[in-house]
Formats: sequence, structure tokens, C-alpha cells
Amino acid sequence: MLSVLVWLPLFGVLLLAIWPKSIDTKYARTFTLVVASLVLAWTIYIAILFNPKQVTMQFGEFVPWIKSLGLSYHLAVDGLSLPLLALNSLLTLIAIWITEPDVKRPRFYFALMLLLNSSVAGAFLAQDVLLFFLFYELEIIPLYFLIAIWGGARRSYAATKFLLYTAFSGIVLLATFLGIVWLSGASSFAYEPLRAIIVGASDTPSGLTLKLQLILMVGILLGFGIKIPFFPLHTWLPDAHVEASTPVSVMLAGVLLKLGTYGLLRYGVGLLPDAWVYLGPWLAIWAAVSALYGTSCAISQQDMKKVVAYASIAHMAFILLAAAASTELSMIAAVCQMVSHGLISALLFMLVGVVYKKTGSRDMFFLRGLLNPERGLPLIGSMMILGVMASAGIPGMVGFISEFLTFRGSYPIFPVQTLFCMLATGLTAVYFLLMINRVFFGRLPDELDRIPPVTWSDRLPAAILVALIFLLGIQPNYIVRWSETQIAALIPYNPRPPQIMITNIPEQSMANVSSPIAASSPHVEITD
Repeated sequence: MLSVLVWLPLFGVLLLAIWPKSIDTKYARTFTLVVASLVLAWTIYIAILFNPKQVTMQFGEFVPWIKSLGLSYHLAVDGLSLPLLALNSLLTLIAIWITEPDVKRPRFYFALMLLLNSSVAGAFLAQDVLLFFLFYELEIIPLYFLIAIWGGARRSYAATKFLLYTAFSGIVLLATFLGIVWLSGASSFAYEPLRAIIVGASDTPSGLTLKLQLILMVGILLGFGIKIPFFPLHTWLPDAHVEASTPVSVMLAGVLLKLGTYGLLRYGVGLLPDAWVYLGPWLAIWAAVSALYGTSCAISQQDMKKVVAYASIAHMAFILLAAAASTELSMIAAVCQMVSHGLISALLFMLVGVVYKKTGSRDMFFLRGLLNPERGLPLIGSMMILGVMASAGIPGMVGFISEFLTFRGSYPIFPVQTLFCMLATGLTAVYFLLMINRVFFGRLPDELDRIPPVTWSDRLPAAILVALIFLLGIQPNYIVRWSETQIAALIPYNPRPPQIMITNIPEQSMANVSSPIAASSPHVEITD
């Protein structure tokens, strides 16, 4: 069942590879839209069948692959990966939809988009550490070409910088994964047996002392910290966003960065729990510094896309803060923040792309008056205002509930670091209000007297994301219910103050949780 999400896009890549050159470009785009729609429909079908009360992995598929290496093709899904799978399928469809009809080398372009979707889905589903690494490395290839071929004037520089950073990330992660498996004494790379050995749920003793865990944790933090990215490992991201086309920026910010945060939760918290708890205060400080740095850089930018890129760095740091606290509430908040950031950042990059396509500029000191109801971009400007309100944490939108849960879950553990992150999210309103005021208010310049009309192909995808931002903000249980039970089983043993009670969310009882880790974790009672 889960293999469909990996192999259906790859089958689409194969068909595009043998696609006759004589067939018009629009048919390649239509075919890719059909494949992406089928992937999204299958993801929804899996979500319908998914049992959120079940602690263990679901819909598992296991095929031995290379027995001499202990490598297997093992896929499964839980409450941590399911929301990210849905995000990947949705944003892939949207990215293909907003691609220009006259895109050059269409077969290669759309094949790369499908390959990107497949590799990301495989990484989220992989239950073998080495299999995760293979998918993690595979997604670098299509993203590199998407930036290097269809990017802006400095696309070669941005693509090469991205490749060097992420390749180094992969080398560090491979060495770390090999170290975890060999030092723990595990006989294979299978995730669950490996975790059982390390956390003490297995009869086989682990050789991972706290000192060894701390050494290995450095590799986890460095490898995934580059991917997310956190300060000072972030320098590749603004260049990649500025030079990438709008669909690629949507995928990069909305989905690909989540591979890093997913890796921190799955392999940092899950496999090295003692080291994670020990380093928790320092990780929270790192989150605060990264959030404040991203915010300060966003305020000083002139390019609209760079403002959104640095805002993305700041908001990704909130996920690290929530994970560092490692309470049940904060870990649920980390999942909510990943989904929230994916939707909001995708919307903002998409709208900035529309502004650039219609005006030919992203310069905040040139653009102004775009809310003009007759000659400007009033609907795009209105949705941009809603997007920045969501990013700033205005109540009623998904950005508010994810940040509220993050700060409420982490404050009892790390009050000072949380306050600094709250300051960073407060300053979000500053740089986004500066952007909105300069670009959309005032008198429309003479150079922009004839802005081309915005078609529904530009409006509809943004409207879908706006609707989801409001829907999940009003009813956050649509995210929370998928993750609560599985997140409880992921939390390392660390006695901490009990967390708050969330109201208006159906109760997810933990009475049937059999995991010794989940049983020892502080529990959030969620009542209706």
C-alpha cells in the first residue's frame, strides 16, 4: 500500500523519459498533474484507513534487500510521518500546477518533480536507517537540477552551494548512522529493533553510553541542522530560494526542509534519548539564537523573497525549541509547527512569485501600491496580508495554534529561551508589515501602469492554502489527533512538570500504550 507513494511517481518518471518529443508540452504537464493527483488521492485514502489510537507503525511492508549489510526495504507510517506525507503530496500537486505552461525542457522538469516527490515520501516512510539515508540523498539530485537549470541569473552558484552543503550533511549522517548501528551492537539497520536496543526495551544490552551518544548526537545535529537549516549552517538557503523558480521554492520551504526536522525527531530524539535530554538546554539556546538571527536578517532585506526565506529560518527554529523541551505537548506542537510552516511558507513564496511574474521585480523599494483595486493586484495582495498574519501568529490561523502550543509546552522547561523565541515571533510582524506597507500600499508607480491580469491558475492554489490555514487554525485537532498517541511513544524518559489541558479536542486515551518510554512520559490529558 505504501509503496504506491514511492513507485507511482517513479513510474511517471519512466513514462516521461520515453515520452515522444513530438507530443506537445501541455500534455506532459497534464500527465504529471494526473500522477500527482493520484498520489494525493492515495495519501488521503491511507489517512482514512489510519488508526490514530494505535501506537505501533501501520501498513508495514518488509522485503529483505541486501542481507549481508542488514539492509531491508521496510516501509511503514505513523502519526509523525503521516501529516508530512500529506503535505508532500499536496504541495507537489500545487508546485506542478503553478509551473509555467511554456517551461523549457518540460519532460525533464516534470520528471524531476515526480522524482523529488517519490524520494521525499520514501524518506518519511523508511523504517530502515540506511534506507532513509538512500532516499535522503536521492532527493538532492532532482533539487540540484531544478535550481541549476530553471533558476535565476546566479543559479549555478546557488545550486553548487546547495549541493556542497547537503552532500556534507549526507556524509556526516551516514557516518553517524553507521556508528549508531555498530556501537549499539545491532545486527541490522532496522529502526525499531535498533531503538529497542538503545532505549532498553530489548534483552540485548546497548553499548551506547551517554558519552558515545553525545558524540553521535553531534553528527545528528550537524547533518540535520544543515538541512533545516539553523544558524550558522543556513547560508545556502537564501541563495537557493532567491535563484530557484517559484514552484521549486514552494517545495523547498514547504516540504524539503521538513526532512531535517523529521530526522531530528525520529533519529535524534528516538535513537539517542539520553543525549537529547542532556543537551536539551543547549538546543533550546540554539533555537533562540537561530530564531532571533533569522528575524533580524529578515528586517534588513530588500528582496521580498529573501524576507520570506529568512522568516522561514526563524520559524523553523521553533521546531527545535519544541523538540528540545521533549514534553508531550511540545512534541505535538513540533508536528503542528512543521505542517503550519509548510503551508504558510508555501503560500508566501507562491504569492511573491506571482508578484514577480506580473511586475518583473521583487524590490521592496521599487514596488508599491499593488493593492490598487483597478490597476494593481488586489486579490494577491489580500492573500499576502492573510499569509503574513498567519506567519505572525494571528489567532484563528494555523500559525497561532502551532506557536501557542510550542511556547506553552516549552516554557515550563526552558522559560528564558522560550521568551526569546516569543520575541522573535513578535518581530515577525515588524518585517512583514514593512514589506506589506512598502509593496502593497501607496501610489502605484508609472512603470507598473499596465500589470497583466492574474488568472485563476495563479489564484486557485493560493486560495486552497489560505483555506487550509484557516481550517486548521479553527480546528487544530485535524493535525493533533493523528500524532498524539505515536508522539507519546517517542518521548525520552525525562520527568518534567505536567503540561496544560487542551480543550475542545476529542480525548485520545493513553491507557493502551504499552511502550515503557510512553508510560514514563508526562501525559497531556485532552478532553472535549
